[in-house]
Amino acid sequence: MRFGLAFRLATATALLIVAIVAVVVWQWTSSERTLVREQKRAEARAFAVAMADVLMNELDDENWGQIRVSTELLLTNNHDVVYVALHDHRRDDRIVAGAPAELNGQFVPELVALAVTRNATSVRAPLTQETFLLRDVAVGATRRATRGERIAEVATPIGTASGQTIGTLRVGVSLAAVDRAVAAAVRKALLIGALALLFGLAGAIVLARRLVRPVRFLAADAAQIAAGDLAHRARIERADEIGQLADAFNDMAIALEGSFGRLRKTLASFERFVPRKFLAVVAPEGIENIRVGTSATRVVAVLFSDIRGFTKLSEGMPPLKLYALLNDYLERMGNAIDAAGGFVDKYIGDAIMALFDDEHTDKMLDAILGMRRELRALNVERAQAGLPPIDNGIGAHGGEVVMGTIGFASKIESTVIGDAVNVASRVESLTKEQGVAVLVTDAVVSKLREPARFKLRKIAAGVALRGRVDPVDLYTVDE
Repeated sequence: MRFGLAFRLATATALLIVAIVAVVVWQWTSSERTLVREQKRAEARAFAVAMADVLMNELDDENWGQIRVSTELLLTNNHDVVYVALHDHRRDDRIVAGAPAELNGQFVPELVALAVTRNATSVRAPLTQETFLLRDVAVGATRRATRGERIAEVATPIGTASGQTIGTLRVGVSLAAVDRAVAAAVRKALLIGALALLFGLAGAIVLARRLVRPVRFLAADAAQIAAGDLAHRARIERADEIGQLADAFNDMAIALEGSFGRLRKTLASFERFVPRKFLAVVAPEGIENIRVGTSATRVVAVLFSDIRGFTKLSEGMPPLKLYALLNDYLERMGNAIDAAGGFVDKYIGDAIMALFDDEHTDKMLDAILGMRRELRALNVERAQAGLPPIDNGIGAHGGEVVMGTIGFASKIESTVIGDAVNVASRVESLTKEQGVAVLVTDAVVSKLREPARFKLRKIAAGVALRGRVDPVDLYTVDE
């Protein structure tokens, strides 16, 4: 599953906040636990020391009633005090005053472990011990503490004015307040953490959207450019890294537009050498993938045209003027061929070889008539310039050919090979013998969709061509 940038930013922020909250809760609870524990220990110590001072004379005078009243009041008025026990060393450490009252007369109270009692009765200075209760403790009908609850016990020695230790006062204080304080700290920390998480997520989502939105715009811009709109530019005005990315993106788009512009011009120039229709056959995967030997079979009509007496004409003309004449002539003939839907395959000196790949040959005859009109217009201009006219011969035939590439890695040429090409060339050469400007074979005439549009005239029937067994019928097209 793929997750968006906004989701990942929000998730990362949430995890970071949870981690921070966990550390804060741990630190806070540890601090609260330590603080409250020390508070309770200090309170217990203060209770025990103060009570020991109060009970010193009563214990020395063995005023048991007053001592028991004092211990009962201490237990009743302080809800964190779990028990109070006064051991008399003169009576083998018997508890002479205790609260709850069932402690009276015991040597070892059953509330805590034996080791705690032993440590307490042997102290010479106030001693604080942390332990846990072995059973529940009730004050009257009210449960004061439960089994297993942690307590802090302070044992304080009680001495006479002469310095003799005659007893030990033990005060047990519940540490449940520590757990309550920790729980309260945890609740506060979790509440603060939840609020922090809520605001953090909201902020992360807003930030993620602000970050993701221009990125999505850039993706849409890239898709538009990929679709061919190379003039498109990203419109993101920011002073941060995304703005720099947008600027770099636009620089790339400008470079792409320039590169593709040059590529289009290169391709257009290349198509002047190899027609687009020919490229579709020999390079279906693009000109960059063109290979020697690529070929395909097609049924086409082939046209050959040649200037009459071009050799003699060229002998009497300077090369530059001959070059200008030839270009002017070829341009006019090429325009007529293009206008009729054909394409020039190659030039052979002053000769033109053109192809028509339509199912019918009407457009080829339109091209032939157009070429003759262009030639008449050229001769009008030449006459106005005091130059002699020129003439040409046009021959055409149709049939199956192979279109492909020949050559080797360093030199590749497109070509058309087949009987139709040879016949068209030989038919064009027969125009001189037949005394006409245009000759087409019966293969061309038979494929006309609207033969009535053209002034066809049969010149010869069953003409045998050099190097070919099957004879052809020859027609001319009157202008």
